[in-house]
Amino acid sequence: MVTITRFAPSPTGFLHLGHVYSASLARRRAREDGGKFLLRIEDIDVTRCRPEFEEAIYEDLAWLGLDWDAPVRRQSDHLDDYAALLEKLSDRDLIYPCFCTRKEIAAEIARSNTAPHGPEGPAYPGTCRNMTDAERQSRFARGDAYALRLNMVNAVASVDLAALRFEEIGKGFILCDPLPFGDIVLARKETPASYHLTVTFDDAIQNVNHVIRGQDLFPSTHIHRLLQALLDLPTPAYFHHGLISDNKGRRLSKRDKDATIKSLREYGYRPEEVLKMVDYG
Repeated sequence: MVTITRFAPSPTGFLHLGHVYSASLARRRAREDGGKFLLRIEDIDVTRCRPEFEEAIYEDLAWLGLDWDAPVRRQSDHLDDYAALLEKLSDRDLIYPCFCTRKEIAAEIARSNTAPHGPEGPAYPGTCRNMTDAERQSRFARGDAYALRLNMVNAVASVDLAALRFEEIGKGFILCDPLPFGDIVLARKETPASYHLTVTFDDAIQNVNHVIRGQDLFPSTHIHRLLQALLDLPTPAYFHHGLISDNKGRRLSKRDKDATIKSLREYGYRPEEVLKMVDYG
C-alpha cells in the first residue's frame, strides 16, 4: 500500500510554526515511505477564507522546501460532493434542520440543569430535534436561517458501535464514543458543509491512509469515524502530534503575528532556521 498523507490548512490567516510542524511531519512520513504528500485547501467557510491567505500558503510551503504532489484539492470546488453527502444522510433520516441561533442555544443551556456536556463543551440540547414537519415547513416558508444537524442517537443506532474504532499510530486501536458530542452541525448557511463532513469525505476521496494532525483534533476523530461508517468510507490510520506552544506555554494560533512564517521571513530567517524551530531535520 502506498502511503498517502496530507496537509490541509484553511486560508483564514497566515501559516505559523504549528502548521509547519504538522506539514513537515506529514511530508516526511510520505517521503520516507516512498508515498505521496498532498495539499488540500479547506476553504469551505466563505466568510473567513481569503485569496491572499491561500496564496501565502503556497508561497510559504515552497519557500520552506515542503513540496507536495499535485493536484491541490480546494474544497470550494467540490460543493456538489458535500451536498450529495447531506442528501444521502437526509434520505436515512439522520439529519434535521435546526433553527436555533447560537444565542438561543446558549440561553437554553444556561436554563437547563440537565444540558448534555460533550468532549468539546456543552452539547446542543436538542431543541429542534423533534419539531413537527408542519413546524419545519412554516419556518422554511418564513425564510428562517437554519443549520443541518446530525441526529446522533439515530446515527449511533444505525452502526455497529462495537466495531467503531480507529488506529492511533503508536497506541493501537481506540474504541469510539461519538454519542457525548450530541447533534453536531454538518452544514450552515455560510458554510455549506462542516469541517467534520468535508474532512472525512476528502480524506477518503483522495485515498489518504495516514492522517497526521494536531492533538487538538483527537476528539474529533470519534465523529469522523462515525461519519465513515454512515457513509461507507474507508478509515485511515491516525497520528495526533503534540502542539507547538509559545514561550509562555500557550498554543500558537493565527493571531500570533510574530510566529507566522510571513513574519519570520520578513525578520530575515532562512528556511532551514525556521524548520529547526520545529526540530525538523
